[in-house]
Formats: sequence, structure tokens, C-alpha cells
Amino acid sequence: MTRQKKRRFEENKLRPNLVESGKDFYDEIKGKWHLKVFTDQQPIVLELGCGKGEYTLGLAQAFPNRNHIGVDIKGDRLWVGSGIALREGIQNAAFLRTQIQFLEHFFKKGEIEEIWVTFPDPRPKEKDDKRRLTAPRFLAIYQNLLKPDGWLKFKTDNTELFNYTLELINKNRISVKNLAFTHDLYDSEYVFEHYEIKTKYERKFAALGETIKYLKFQFQ
Repeated sequence: MTRQKKRRFEENKLRPNLVESGKDFYDEIKGKWHLKVFTDQQPIVLELGCGKGEYTLGLAQAFPNRNHIGVDIKGDRLWVGSGIALREGIQNAAFLRTQIQFLEHFFKKGEIEEIWVTFPDPRPKEKDDKRRLTAPRFLAIYQNLLKPDGWLKFKTDNTELFNYTLELINKNRISVKNLAFTHDLYDSEYVFEHYEIKTKYERKFAALGETIKYLKFQFQ
């Protein structure tokens, strides 16, 4: 581990807006985010695989009446997002360091208003399909955590992953309602739903000529 990474991890231990193993409230946060991290009981929005938190912070600023939590396993990335939130006084943004498959350890059934999956690793190898963040086992977790009529929203540049997700829905492997999607977000009626937030990866993919795919739905 580099000296810089060690320093960041030590700073993470002191940050009140970053939930990670070793902190007093790590094992007690489920159902208590408004008591342990946030100052009020607003609806909770998750961003999964948030990286440095660009989208989480953007959503928090666009929707101050919601509490936004970015989830990632990389502590040095979360150091960036949590630091920005503290410096800029973004009190409705926080971060959770864990793997996505363990989300149910940190949130109660029906506790989440909305989930964003933004530009996840496409896991292109067929043997890795269970690790895709829109695979059935992950969707089952999201369904359990979302409130009735809560939204799942998914953005990607990867055509194969996008088509894989749509195929799951079309084959009724998951039951959804109010499905809406586009293969080119910025040339569609859903363009307003990006809220003028673009991550580093999104700008990179767009510069390479990739269209941004977007879908949203509610579970039945």
C-alpha cells in the first residue's frame, strides 16, 4: 500500500459521512441512517459503484430534500467524494464502503426510495454474468430494499450490458412495470433525467463516440 493510500485510509476513519468497517455505528446503521449519519429523515437514494462520488454529490445538490448515499468498496475513491462533501457542506450526501452483495446488512426492507446503477463494470465474459450489477441476484436485492413503487435507474455506455439487462426483463426473469429506456440518452425524451450530471467516465465514453444508454423501471 502506498503512503498516500495509507494516509487516506487513516483520514477515512475520522470522517462522519463515511460508513466503513471498524467504526462504532458500522454494525448498527441499518434503519438508522437518519440518526447516525444524516440530520433528518429524508428519503434515501443509493448510487451503486459510485467511485469518487461525482454522481452521488451531483444528485445531492440537485435534490436537497433527499439523502444520498454512494456505495463502493474502494476506500481511496470514497476518500475523494466524502472529502468534497465535507468541504462543501453537502450534508445530504454520505458514503458506504462495502460490496454490493452485502447491501441488506446496511438497509432495511423498503428503506430505499431510488437506486442508481451508473456505469458499472460490464463483466463481458459469460462466466462473469452473475457479477454484473444488473444480474438477477442483484436485482432481487434491490427489489427487497426499494420502497413500493421505488425506481431503479441504470446508465451505461456498454451496449452488451444494456441489452443483457433488457433481455432479462423481456424474458420475464424479473417482473417490472413502467419500463422506459433509450439507447441514446442525450437524443431522447429522457435527457432531462441526467440533471446535467456527468461523471469522468461518462465524459470519456461520450468523447469516444459512445452513446449513453439509460433505463428505469419499478418492480411489480
